Parts: sequence; structure tokens; C-alpha cells
Amino acid sequence: MTEETVSMLYKLKPISDRLPAVKRPEGHVHFRTKMMWVVIVLVVYFVMTNVYIYGLDQAETLDIFAQYRTIMAGASGSLLQLGIAPIVTASIIMQLFVGAKIIKLDLTNKKDKACYQSVLKLVVIFMIIFEAVPQVFGYLVPSDDFVGTFGSFGASALIVLQLFLGSYVVFLMDELISKWGIGSGISLFIAAGVAQQLFTGTFNWYAVDASAAMSLSNPPAGAIPKALYILSTCTPQELATQGYDLIFLQQPNPLIALIGTIVIFMLVAYLESTRIELPLSHGGARGARGRYPIKLIYASNIPVILMSALLANISMFALLFYSGFLSGVPLLGSNEALGYFAEGSTAASGGLAWYLSAPTGLTSWLMPIIDPVNYATDHTPLMHLMHVVIYCTVMILGSVLFAKFWISTTGMGADSVAKQIQRSGMQIPGFRRDPRVLERVLDRYIPTITILSGALIGALAAFSDLVGTVGNASGTGVLLAVSIMIHFYEAIGREQMMEMHPVMRGFLGGE
Repeated sequence: MTEETVSMLYKLKPISDRLPAVKRPEGHVHFRTKMMWVVIVLVVYFVMTNVYIYGLDQAETLDIFAQYRTIMAGASGSLLQLGIAPIVTASIIMQLFVGAKIIKLDLTNKKDKACYQSVLKLVVIFMIIFEAVPQVFGYLVPSDDFVGTFGSFGASALIVLQLFLGSYVVFLMDELISKWGIGSGISLFIAAGVAQQLFTGTFNWYAVDASAAMSLSNPPAGAIPKALYILSTCTPQELATQGYDLIFLQQPNPLIALIGTIVIFMLVAYLESTRIELPLSHGGARGARGRYPIKLIYASNIPVILMSALLANISMFALLFYSGFLSGVPLLGSNEALGYFAEGSTAASGGLAWYLSAPTGLTSWLMPIIDPVNYATDHTPLMHLMHVVIYCTVMILGSVLFAKFWISTTGMGADSVAKQIQRSGMQIPGFRRDPRVLERVLDRYIPTITILSGALIGALAAFSDLVGTVGNASGTGVLLAVSIMIHFYEAIGREQMMEMHPVMRGFLGGE
């Protein structure tokens, strides 16, 4: 990239700086204040998920992000219809450009980082419009009264405006959390939505169809109430013939999904605690020692969030090309090889979009392979097996790729960490106090652990989707929620340490 192009990027900064933004605090923000803002933002988030779009015909509307709703941290038909999708997609674009050196910005430089974050706001706005317009003119149907008042185009434009305002408020709340709160707003929104779905999926005692009487064909929706109801209602013969199948495998919320959710919790907790610790000593204070931890999940959960957002966008455009306003595009329009969808469904029934979609539990892929007679589908056992292999491969390789980009663009690479250790006055015992020496030592660990962490987090997400989860929370969503809560707990610990020991703020990155 030439210097001229860089200067053009900087020319966008005065425009983006005029956009509404959250001002960074001038000094240290106390721990109680940070927790207060976290609670306020979460309350506003849950309120917005229950504020439905004015003028929308809920009965005729299709949720094209239904499969990825928990990861998108939104609610169908509400102001958060788009969720965090525009923010994450904008981040993917900017990170890819920076990582590929198309945009030559040094994110360790404060001026370049400020330019990056400022221009990111413009990209987010573009992505909000880019994702809102196809949905509104494709699958978010205005009500007849709304169309009668404002006209067809006016009604759709007003819905786009509501989606824009809701999504931009989410972006501002994410900024508020990152500057005045603890952790990441996007991560907290995902964890809050997944936690809500897991709770209702486990303990909901209402029948699946609340308008009909409770029966074996209409049991309680929650995994535990359903199991208790079937065990207390069925005779031993009924249990043997259908009861255990209903409890452990059949939707909604089979018990195997609850067991899988618990296993994922324990696996992620274990992997998050696994780390390599490099010994450090202070160059000027003899006897002062410490350790620099390199976690096994070094790239955190960000690669899976980015990968899931990418797959969600592929699914959305496959649907738009098949039956939306893009269906008339030559070659791609109505092309079943790209993906085809049953009427009224937003989940792909075949084609490339189906192979890239997440399986929804054992009954969606394993049982049709083992018992194709009783679990007959439109796909052969071989196609189900290919679906699993392709999805797992894409998730793992994609997560590795995004992990490498994330580490290189967020100051977590070997060179950036070496400079950070150097600035803190620490060094590795037995080695010269030189950033280049530190970088060579860290190069033995960080590149390898980055690839391994990306592969592990992608494999865990794929495994979670294959086993299934309660509450229609995707396996990827559960994985993210557990990882997010562990990181949030660690962040709270760091904040409390900085509150008690102000000297630690500089070393831990505090203000």
C-alpha cells in the first residue's frame, strides 16, 4: 500500500470522528463504576431485544439468521434483528485488510490505532446498511397498515432506519463497555443471550405447544421437566419402546444435549487453565521475578466469533440468491448448487450452504447414518457424513486463519509481546535484555500455540454443534459463553488487583 493510500485512509478520520461515539475516560475508572456500567448496558440490551420493530408483520417475517441467532446476540423481529453481525463483519474486513498489509497501519502505534478504530465506525455503518437492506426488501415484511400509511418504499425505509438505530446503539454500547466497563460488550451480549437460552432450555416446564394439553407428543419443553414427566407418565413398556428415545434424543431439548453442554463447560474450563509460563526476572531489581503466561487457548474465542459471522453471511446470501431479490442474478440466482431452501425455512436443505451449515444435534446427522429407516431424511448417509467432514474442516481451518490474523493485528504476536516485556523492565533469565532475543524465544511458542489454539477452538465449536445443546443455543454459542464468562471472571480479578495495587495498572494495561 502506498503512502498516498494511507493518507486517503487518514482523510476519512475527520468524517468518522464526527459520528456519535463514547468518550474515553481521562483517568482511572473505579471498579464499582465499571461494574455499574456493565449492569446498565446488559439491562438496556435485554430491553432492546424485547422492543419489536414498529410496522413489521411478525407472522410473515422470516429470520434468515435463525441458525446463528445466539451467536449474533440479537432477537428476531426486534430492534436487535441484526445483532452484532454488522460489527463483527466490519471487524473481519478491517482485520483482513490490516493483516494482509492492504492497509498499512501499525496497531501498536497510538495514532494508527486511533485511525483504525475511527474508520471502523464508518465500516460498521456501511455493514449495517449492507445487511439491513437485503433483509428488509427480502424477508422482513411490513404490515398492510404500515404500507397503507407510508407506502411500500417508505415502510421498508422506516424499518431499515429502525434497524440502523438499533445496531448503532449496540455498537455504542460495545464501546461503552470497552472504555468504561470490563471486557468486551460483544462478548457479554453473546454470553447473556446464550445463558438465557440455556436456562429456559433446561428448566422450562411449559408444554412445547402451550395451547394444547400436555402429553407424550406435547411434553414440557425443558430437558429436565421433560425427562421427569416422561419417566412419571410412561409405563415400563412405553419407556422401552419410545420413552428413552424421547428423553435422550428427540427434540426439543434432549437429555444428551444437556449432557453435551455440561461436557463442553468442563472441557473449555480445563483448556482455559492450561498454559505455558515463561520465567521472567527484573533487570534492575535483583530478586524480583515473575512469569509470562501463554495460554493454550491463546487466540481466545474471537476466531470462532469471526468464523460464525462469516458462515452466517454465506447462509444469508445463499437464501437471497435462491428466493430473495437476488434470485434473478445470472448463474448465482436460483442456483441449487449454491443452496436451496424449503418454503418458509431459513435453514438450507441442500447445496453448498447446507454443507457449510452447523448440524443441530445427533438426530440431524448421526441417527440418519446409523438408522436411515427410522430417521429418514432427504439426504443419504454418505451426504450426512460429508456434511460433518466439510463443516468440521471449514470450522477448524477457518478458525486457524482468523486466529493468525487476530494475533497479528492485536499486539499479541512475538514481536509485540517482546516489546511489552522489555518496557516493563523484565527479561528472561539467562538471556540478554534485548527485544530481538526475547522475540526469538517467544517465536518458539507463540506461532505454534496460535495455530493450535485456533484449531482447538474450531474443533470444540464443531463438536458442540454435532452433539447439540439445550435451549436452541448453538454448540458454538455455548462454547463462546463458557469462554467469555471465564475471561470476564479473570478480568474482574485483574480489575480488583489494580484497584488494591495501583502500581500494577501500568503493567496490566490499565489507565
